[in-house]
Amino acid sequence: MGKIRLLSDALASQVAAGEVVERPASVVKELVENSIDAGAKNIEILTQRGGIALIRVVDDGSGMNRDDALMCLERHATSKIRTKEDLAAIHTLGFRGEAMPSIASVAKFRLTTREPEALSGTEIIVNGGKMVSVKDCGEPPGTQIEVRSLFFNIPARRKFLRTENTEFSHLETTVRTQAIAHPDIRFTLVRNDRISFQLPATNDQRERIAGLAGRDLASRLLEIKEQTHHGVTVWGYIGPPGMGQSDRRKQQIFLNGRPVEAAMLTYALREGYHTALMKGQFPVTFLFMMTDPAAVDVNVHPAKKEVRFHDGNGVRDAVIAAVQDTLQGSMKRPVSGVGLTGMDKPEAQVPTAKQDELIPVQEQQSIRHNWAGFAPVRQEGERHTAPPRTDAGEKESGVGSQESESGPSETAPESGKSSESIQSTGSPESPILKAQNDDDLPPMRAADYRLMGVIGKLYVLLEHKEGLVLMDQHAAHERVLFEEMRRRMETGGVPSQGLLVPLMVELAPKDYDLVSQNVETLTKLGIAAEPFGGNTLKIDSLPTFLKSDDPESFLQDVIDEIRKDSDRMSKMRLGEDMVATTVCRHAVKANDPLHDAELVKLLADLLECEMAYCCPHGRPTLIQISYAELDKKFGRKV
Repeated sequence: MGKIRLLSDALASQVAAGEVVERPASVVKELVENSIDAGAKNIEILTQRGGIALIRVVDDGSGMNRDDALMCLERHATSKIRTKEDLAAIHTLGFRGEAMPSIASVAKFRLTTREPEALSGTEIIVNGGKMVSVKDCGEPPGTQIEVRSLFFNIPARRKFLRTENTEFSHLETTVRTQAIAHPDIRFTLVRNDRISFQLPATNDQRERIAGLAGRDLASRLLEIKEQTHHGVTVWGYIGPPGMGQSDRRKQQIFLNGRPVEAAMLTYALREGYHTALMKGQFPVTFLFMMTDPAAVDVNVHPAKKEVRFHDGNGVRDAVIAAVQDTLQGSMKRPVSGVGLTGMDKPEAQVPTAKQDELIPVQEQQSIRHNWAGFAPVRQEGERHTAPPRTDAGEKESGVGSQESESGPSETAPESGKSSESIQSTGSPESPILKAQNDDDLPPMRAADYRLMGVIGKLYVLLEHKEGLVLMDQHAAHERVLFEEMRRRMETGGVPSQGLLVPLMVELAPKDYDLVSQNVETLTKLGIAAEPFGGNTLKIDSLPTFLKSDDPESFLQDVIDEIRKDSDRMSKMRLGEDMVATTVCRHAVKANDPLHDAELVKLLADLLECEMAYCCPHGRPTLIQISYAELDKKFGRKV
């Protein structure tokens, strides 16, 4: 007798369940996706013991007749695709026909469903893959599925489930993700007979994000205006420069309504932010993309979360362009001094280093030139009039209302005139969430500021009609020098220094081929390399700013970066980390005293930069505290 046997349907379903049903969250994901595909406008998810004891998903979708209800429990039975051509252009969230039979094979399963025009519905009960009963029922239109005692018949799988709180957190994350992707659907999540959250349907994507992630976060997000590149339409919301997280929990990407993961998209987001985010930080992202279903393969894994693109470079470029356009459009105002997240404190002191050819002397001295369009701090005994505030001019009642006419204004700026939307929208009572990147706001100019002084030998105090602004002189000078050197790299390349004795480096065959294809990039980075027989390179020159005692290790690091990033980002970005480190050494330090004219020139140069409000490492250069926030701190406004 042969050794190979055909598995029974029940056992085959349990094997398939190992890929589809990992934990209660997997069950909820599959059932909610089916409800969305059925056109539901209200979805309710009830759980007990983190979904291990009970998961009930109720929707008001199209429902099924008895034949379809029975057929949906058969393996590879689906209403989503018919031919192999359909598989190449999938428009629905589900399509494999594996979820329902897999779930029913590892739990106590009950399905009730009814079509809107039907007089009665159908109830089907399955225990561990075995059909128990099929009968009529009087359920409302739509579908209700109960999954009890998950993995009751597979103890080996059940013992790998975590605690109730852990399982529910995964389940809740799944529901939240689907709710963000489909704001037009009302979602309700109930845990142990208590409502976790209830989200009404809305046409405002930001409002849905606020209901799940909080109004404070949602009010600070920048809106990506809908735009199309390479056949990919991109829109959504991203965190402003400097706002990041230590993990990817708030980095959510949706493609054609489906939450997806792809390493290429993660790199594209990071490339879009570039120096606007600190290293090791991940951007806060709610990114939505639409593309031709035929241009993406979602049939990579049974969980349907991993995807592959036919034109990966085009998708990457579309995401990068959308993020960069949004960040550049948002750089009209300094970073808010309230509610910053994911940002380290600026360095109080940076070790000095000797000047070299990277920063020419004339450029180092250019900061000392005066600039006449700026109002410096008043001299001893001189009366100075501050820039007028953009107040509404209304009287404020309460504390401080007895001030004299010459005192400060009693009211905060109108929310429409204030550059800081956090104050006006962060309150739970606020009915409207206002984006920060308001196209009606003109960019800041140096003439809009009044210099007041320096504190801590580092932070420059500036007054603006909208509030107090603090400038980090070290971070600001870093940004100015960085952009100057980056422009030089893109045009003429980095200055290089010839070696007295050429450096011979033997590489692995793959590395040698990689270097041979990127000789022009290495030349712009100040590295002169040429073949020397076999897999050996002869290095004749290195960048002048290289201070390493081991140039061979430096070259290997560059090769590693090329190998890692050659298909994901611009080649010229390879040298920017080195430039950022170098300008950090050359920028003015925390204890370097600067005259008023020097501070004037520094601010003017900073505001001319492409990304003026953060340094090359992602830290803020300017932080604003609005009059509204100051009034709150002093009890003038409640």
